[in-house]
Order: sequence, then structure tokens, then C-alpha cells
Amino acid sequence: MGSKGKKSSKDDKQYVSALQVAKHAGVSRSAVSRAFTPGASVSAKKREKIMEAAEALGYQVNDLARGLLARKSRLVGLVVTNPELGYRSHLVAALTKALIQRGSVPIVINTGQTDDELVAAQKTLFGYRAEATIILSGSPPSSFVDLARRNGQPLIVLGRSETGADDVNIDNEGAGREAARQFLASGCRKLGFAGALSRTPTTVEREYGFQHEAELLGAAVKIGNGRNSNYAGGQEAAEQLFSGADHPDAVFCVNDLVAFGLIDYVRRHTKLRVPNDLSVIGFDDIPEAAWDAYNLTTFKQDASVMAAHAVALLDRRDAEPDHPPVHERLTTRLIERGSARLRTVIPS
Repeated sequence: MGSKGKKSSKDDKQYVSALQVAKHAGVSRSAVSRAFTPGASVSAKKREKIMEAAEALGYQVNDLARGLLARKSRLVGLVVTNPELGYRSHLVAALTKALIQRGSVPIVINTGQTDDELVAAQKTLFGYRAEATIILSGSPPSSFVDLARRNGQPLIVLGRSETGADDVNIDNEGAGREAARQFLASGCRKLGFAGALSRTPTTVEREYGFQHEAELLGAAVKIGNGRNSNYAGGQEAAEQLFSGADHPDAVFCVNDLVAFGLIDYVRRHTKLRVPNDLSVIGFDDIPEAAWDAYNLTTFKQDASVMAAHAVALLDRRDAEPDHPPVHERLTTRLIERGSARLRTVIPS
């Protein structure tokens, strides 16, 4: 067949191979492999020639092929439900950055909502033989945890706990207790909690700490729950809390998104003023909490700190695969802004 039937060289363009680098540098293919393998034996002069050839050709090591040969990839799966929402989006961003700095390749697995989406996500993660899995708080199915465990894959769980897995958690209950103490010490007497019916371990702990501490100090708590812990859920919780005359004068919200929804509802549907008539505390301290529209007093949950702890646990598990599960609990810090009139309270 004549040249008219052939594809152009542009169509046939492929990634630069190690063999091409070897020919360009005038060395063997195995020498190129050794030059890009830490600790492998190759002379300094030969390594320099190989690196110059690789730079000239634009060569990059095929890490996928290396992983297949070694039966260990550098892929780390991040399993998360609704990764685009609130604090979770910032945690995913911090984790991907920390993992890339570690030399890992993060894969974000959005578990979705339907059974078909869950099955597809699960097949994707384990089909690529990820080195480890990090499961974020929310509601990823327990089947992920079970399958990872049966395949001997290291697990790091954030914002929740699973048997046999390392985890990093926030002191959610302690924050809830502090919120109750802050409100009561500042003269508030009718406390409210804005939560969600889509309960997760973190939201349950925050609610328990707040309600239990308030009751210990002689105050009752009115609870409003939206369907989800998002902006719309905050509006739904606010409607329950402020639909009658006996409304709270202080509300602890399960997260900042719920607080935003609640504050906007109060502004549009009641005559109450924040913070003059109503104090509001959120949780997470996402960037929007500092916006003038909300100026939200909230507990700071630092995504970069949690990501650093997660990566440190991965490194430890890699070095000590038989070490007993590690359970870390991080503290929060109350960031005072203008949505709550508080007095200084010394944490107990």
C-alpha cells in the first residue's frame, strides 16, 4: 500500500520510551532503568548522560508499568461521598496535595448515591490495585472497608472509626460541650442545635456533646434537623427551630453550611438579629465563614493538619505493617467572629 494509506507520524506519536533514551545516550536499556531507580548501581558519568538524554527527549518514567512489575502501585484511593460540599472539598484538596508531595498518586472515588454508582466506584478503586485507601467521613458504604481489609490493603479512616483500621478524628464531642458552655456563660438560656437526619459519626458526636453539657448545666436544647448537613438542611432546621414563639436565643450548628442556611432563614423569615437577638456557632471554619455576609463564629477544623496526620499514618503503616491500629484525636479551636456574643470561657 502506498504512502497515501499511511497515517502521519503525528498520529503515531507515542510517549518517549526508555529504549529511545538509551539510544540517544549511547547506553544500554538496563542502564536507563538503573539510573531512574533509587539506590541502583550506575556510574555518575553514565547517569549524567542518561539524564541529559531524558531531558532532551522529554522522557518520564512509566510508574504504572513499574507498579505492575512490583505488584505495588503508588495509587491511593480517596473514598468520599459528595466531595464537592463544604469542609469535605477542602479536605480532599489538602489530601491530594499532601499525597502528591509524598510521591503518591491520589484517585478520588466519589461513591455517588445509587447502588449502581457505588458498585462502579468500588470496582474502579480495587481494579487498579491501589496501594492504600483513605475513607473520608460521610457515608461511604462499609463494603469498601470490608473489601479493602480482605485484600490486605491499608486503610486510613478520617472522621470515623472502623475495626482494624488506622483513624484520625476530631474531638467533636469536646467542641459541642464547649459551645454549650460558651452560650450559657454569655447569658443565653434557650439553646438550639441545628443538625441533619443524614447522621454521620461526627454529627452525632457534636450533638451529643452539646446536648449533654447543656443538660448538665441545667439547660434544655431544642433540636432541628434538616434532611442533609448542607445549606438547604440549615434552612429546614431553622424552620423547625423558629416556627413558634418559643425559639432559641443561641444555636450550635453541626457545620458551617448548616449555619449559613440557618442565618439566612432567620434574616428573611424572622425579626431576630444576629448576634443581638440570636448567637450562632458553626463548625469547620471553611473560608466562607469569614465572609462579611456571615462573619461566623465557628470551630476550626484544619484540613491541612488532618491530611498531614493521614499521610504520616500511611508512612507508618508502610514501615510497620503489623503495628496495631493507631487512633489519633485532634483538637479544635473556637474562632470568634461576629455571629455570637460570647464571654471568655476557660475550657474545662
